[in-house]
Amino acid sequence: MLPKSEREAPMQGFFVPGPHDDGDPVTGHYYEIASDDPSRPQVWGYTAALSYAPGDSFRLHAMSSASQARLTIARDGLIPRTVLETTIATRFAATPPDCSVTGCAWPLAFETAIPPDWPTGVYTVTLAVDGHRSQAIFVLKPAQPVARLAMILATGTWCAYNDWGGSNHYQGLTGPSGGDFAAKVSLLRPWATGFVRWPEDAPRIPHASPLLTRPRYPHMDYARERGISKKYASSGWPAFERPFALWAEAQGIALDHYTQHDLHADPRFLDAYPRAVIVGHDEYWTWEMRDHLDAWVDRGGQLARFAGNFYWQTRLSPDLTTQTCYKTRAEAEDPLGATDRLTSFWDHPRAGRPAVASMGLTGSMGVYAGWSRCAAHGAGGFTLYRPDHWALKGTGLGYGDVLGAASKIFGYEVDGIDYETRHGLPYPAEGTGLEGELTIIGLSLATTLAHHTGPHDMDFFVGTLDAEEVARTRYGAVTPETVGLASRGNGCIADYRRGRGAVFNAGSCEWVAGLISRERPVEVVTRNVLLGDWGQAASTDPLFAARHMG
Repeated sequence: MLPKSEREAPMQGFFVPGPHDDGDPVTGHYYEIASDDPSRPQVWGYTAALSYAPGDSFRLHAMSSASQARLTIARDGLIPRTVLETTIATRFAATPPDCSVTGCAWPLAFETAIPPDWPTGVYTVTLAVDGHRSQAIFVLKPAQPVARLAMILATGTWCAYNDWGGSNHYQGLTGPSGGDFAAKVSLLRPWATGFVRWPEDAPRIPHASPLLTRPRYPHMDYARERGISKKYASSGWPAFERPFALWAEAQGIALDHYTQHDLHADPRFLDAYPRAVIVGHDEYWTWEMRDHLDAWVDRGGQLARFAGNFYWQTRLSPDLTTQTCYKTRAEAEDPLGATDRLTSFWDHPRAGRPAVASMGLTGSMGVYAGWSRCAAHGAGGFTLYRPDHWALKGTGLGYGDVLGAASKIFGYEVDGIDYETRHGLPYPAEGTGLEGELTIIGLSLATTLAHHTGPHDMDFFVGTLDAEEVARTRYGAVTPETVGLASRGNGCIADYRRGRGAVFNAGSCEWVAGLISRERPVEVVTRNVLLGDWGQAASTDPLFAARHMG
């Protein structure tokens, strides 16, 4: 814990301490929320939906201490393009204490039909009054496909980590003590500071604290000191997807943008694309999202995944504005806890749908690397075992070389699989739940257990709880043996062939760090995967073949 003087430092901006906050940037609970003082300069807003198409009615709900606010909508990119600037009428409105769960219910402040000339992409919505500004965000889908690549933004994870109003799927103001995480979170609230745009000097998560000392988390120290969400580096547009999209734009690689919520609601929109890409941290998925993605892959689609921690099953309300995930409380509290739709982790035996069936890899095979005491002093990249794979063409790397170590692309959460080694090559173990052929290209070690040698270097943030929970649900008991099984994991780069399609899975959240730092071999692999020939037989699905094979 921090010294008393630092724990009692005043909060920045509109951040307030939670009722059980201990003042520590890592273990403490603080959050951003609108002031109940009508005279304090402030303006906040949220969109009525995560995504729109041209012609849809864009709706913005807002509250402010001022009678007017300046509104700017811009398409984000290497050179942001402002598409609308105007002044809108606003008024003060109370913020419900449970707004994180039920939404803010603020008045509609602006509505317009989206013009057909606004291009597909991610749009920032900036509201400003004298003395304060805030930002919202939405995705504009194309009316018709423009690119050959569909980028699916990990909005399930955005919703899970957004802590504006006090609660998310990690900490919260719910339960008997007012200190439990929220099993339900609402989209109808602002995004916490850091989820739309980062400060230029904001650190990323991977960090190796000196050995034999208690690990620290510089990104969370930074967040509390500067007044941004402690979860800014874990999720949200600027953490992973924005750097990837900017890199792709600089490379001349066109992307059409969608959300996971679109994937949930529309089973066939991906049929317009031969290839899709997911980047960063896609931890939370609904059953329907998996159904629709799996069916597209089986029909011949190719998914490029540069992301980590495929882990939790969620549910969405019919209007897509409320996400449910009971997580470790699912067996006891989830109304569907006795069914395969329980909102626990996908590898829970009751779900009957292992994560590897969709992605070839799973977050429960040892999710942490490069931070805390979880392989923090490890390779930082993927050790290569099959350098002749098509994805590595042009890198110059060979057997035993490490891809991405310089930029630490291996972390902070990674996906792996149980494997065995034969004659120096890794192969997936029997009984993993795969529904196709998996080729492991590279891997490094990961763990769910924070290593320590005594109280002086013990981490109270990651600790032992994750390993114990996986041990209990997967192996039936928490013993030294089962905790060992649950804690020894890995993260892989793998080529997974299922149905008529394929998933190229670089199972790490921090892959994008290699693009940010322009590490050449990482860029080469990324281009090969996005643009190259995957060496796959043509689909025999008539609809897919007509669109993409002709």
